[in-house]
Amino acid sequence: MAGKKGWVRRVKTVSTYPPEGIFTKDAQTIAKAMASNKVRPKGIVAGIRMIQYFINRAGKGLSAARRRELEKAKRILQEKRKQ
Repeated sequence: MAGKKGWVRRVKTVSTYPPEGIFTKDAQTIAKAMASNKVRPKGIVAGIRMIQYFINRAGKGLSAARRRELEKAKRILQEKRKQ
């Protein structure tokens, strides 16, 4: 059995998928894609969770610049949610 840290690798979902390579784009593009009903039919919060899941899954392998861009995309979605 894998340790506690291994659980995220085993997670598989058939719900929705973000476009291939979206998490390598700029924050505005990521936020726009995550706001799409096709990607997150359950609302903007699902898009925010998807970004956070990606950050968690990338772990220490995620560069500081990429992490900042993803966090910025989350903030954009959070602002959009408040509107």
